[in-house]
Amino acid sequence: MKIKKGDNVIVLKGKDRGKKGKVQQVFPKEGKLVVEGMNIRKKHIKPRKAGEKGQVVSTAGRMSSSNVALVCPKCSKPARIGHVMQGSKKYRSCKNCKATIDI
Repeated sequence: MKIKKGDNVIVLKGKDRGKKGKVQQVFPKEGKLVVEGMNIRKKHIKPRKAGEKGQVVSTAGRMSSSNVALVCPKCSKPARIGHVMQGSKKYRSCKNCKATIDI
């Protein structure tokens, strides 16, 4: 998976298409990630104590990593990601402007 926690991404498919957000959590084995403020799910919570009220809580749900694209920090466009070796280190690079992302 070429997207990491903390990356800025843009949503390409689904109800949040065109919105930008930051990746909060990544699940590489499943190929999914959580983007803040996207794919909002509502969860109903029962009252646990006497006198407490039940409530509805909104949380960000998982989405497929194929539905998002990394936003290049240099050109500010959605970019496909490649890898470049500089010395003995491997960096991610933008396919549009050839800028390295991880430095």
